[in-house]
Amino acid sequence: MNKVLKYNPLFLGAVIFLFGFVKFFDPFKIWFYTQIVSSGLPTFLIPLGMAGEMCIGLSLLLATVFRKRIRSLSRPVAGLASAGLIVNMAVAIYVHLQPEVPASVLPLGIKPPFIPLFFMVLAALNLFQLYRANERARALPAGA
Repeated sequence: MNKVLKYNPLFLGAVIFLFGFVKFFDPFKIWFYTQIVSSGLPTFLIPLGMAGEMCIGLSLLLATVFRKRIRSLSRPVAGLASAGLIVNMAVAIYVHLQPEVPASVLPLGIKPPFIPLFFMVLAALNLFQLYRANERARALPAGA
């Protein structure tokens, strides 16, 4: 397996968990609140977004680190987490595209949604790798 693809879920898990965790502290907390409110999304998405990012990140990390111990759960957990990350990043793209959301409260102050698109592509790549691994596992004879 390509090393980039091998470490993709670890990278995604660590970064996304960190993205959710830092939102508990200023100035990230204020920036996230401003993003949600300025984009017109309901405020109940604030704790859901934070918890979602942390759960997605932790799921990817645990599914990758313990993949040999939890062989039967590793791929489904990583797949659900990757799909959840795609949904999460779709919301982030929506927020970036809202004219009322100032660039100053977005990651690195970048208004075009390059960062969420990057993470969405990595999550899709992770799903593709999981799909290929499942296909290879099905192709193996029963006793192999």
